[in-house]
Amino acid sequence: MKRLTVNVQTSLPQAPSPRVGEGWGEGAKGIRLMFISLLLAALFLVACGEEVPRLRNHEPAPAFALPDLDGKIWNFPQDFQSQVVVVRFWADWCPFCAPEMRDIEPIQQELRDQGLRVLAVNVRQDRETAARFIARLGISYAVLLDEDGALARQYGVTGLPTTYFIDRSGRLHTRILGEAPMQLFDKIVREML
Repeated sequence: MKRLTVNVQTSLPQAPSPRVGEGWGEGAKGIRLMFISLLLAALFLVACGEEVPRLRNHEPAPAFALPDLDGKIWNFPQDFQSQVVVVRFWADWCPFCAPEMRDIEPIQQELRDQGLRVLAVNVRQDRETAARFIARLGISYAVLLDEDGALARQYGVTGLPTTYFIDRSGRLHTRILGEAPMQLFDKIVREML
């Protein structure tokens, strides 16, 4: 079985060059605002001077215990023995998170009985904010709360979304940083099952 490591870096679209006599307009302002938001988010996730851990494929994934939206504590890896686990870090301000979380739902539904578990880990937001966002999405997989960002730091998350694929033995298989094309997500999961 081949192991695949993917780092998908999301790049901002190029702003159109202004024509002679024209200003940048709303498009450029939106792009600048998105860039500033992403930059602030990266700084928000990683504390100044703190080293980002470098997780490697085939190493055991870091263990954790986090509450879900109802207060139930989920323990990894104990609660997920012999399952393929996808840990997806997200926040409500992330432009790619909502559509991708909806796209994951049918894959989770189809492959759940084959051992797929998706854990959507909200980073540094309170329960009410996360619950309000999730209510609009209509997803059935577990939503966990990392309110202080400790798990995101432990996993070396430097931007959102970030997705980790963990094999049945609890070892890291693949990481996708940034937007994850659903065809790639589906392919990786099916290969692991």
